[in-house]
Amino acid sequence: MKPITCLKRQYLGCLVALFLSGTLYVSSARAEFTVCNQTLDVINLAVGRDVDEGIQTEGWWTIGANRCVDVIRTELKSRYIYVYAIDVFGQPVLQGNVDMCIASKRFSIRGTESCWQRGHKSAKFQEVDTQDTVRWTLFIRQGGAG
Repeated sequence: MKPITCLKRQYLGCLVALFLSGTLYVSSARAEFTVCNQTLDVINLAVGRDVDEGIQTEGWWTIGANRCVDVIRTELKSRYIYVYAIDVFGQPVLQGNVDMCIASKRFSIRGTESCWQRGHKSAKFQEVDTQDTVRWTLFIRQGGAG
């Protein structure tokens, strides 16, 4: 984006241009699925979602205590997002019941079947109902999510 420079005689028009460019810039950076960690611990997060070819899981995001991270930056296209969160000791922070694949290091895995046979680990993700909205914020608290 090219910077806007103002001359003294064009001050009002320049202020309007700066405001509009700032508004457009901020709105284009808005996240569509944000996770906020309201616990006292650092957590590591993985997400699963429907994509064109089925379910895809991705990880890892590290979220400090009382911090938020923009996980999905495009409008949500499916009603359900699946979340897996562990603390720094590898203990689950959320109780889930949907089996999906994860890996030890940063990953993007297509499909949820045969995790072990494909060289991945299986984990229990929690289903998050976004109620068919295009934006959602999940708050992870001590003892669960809301």
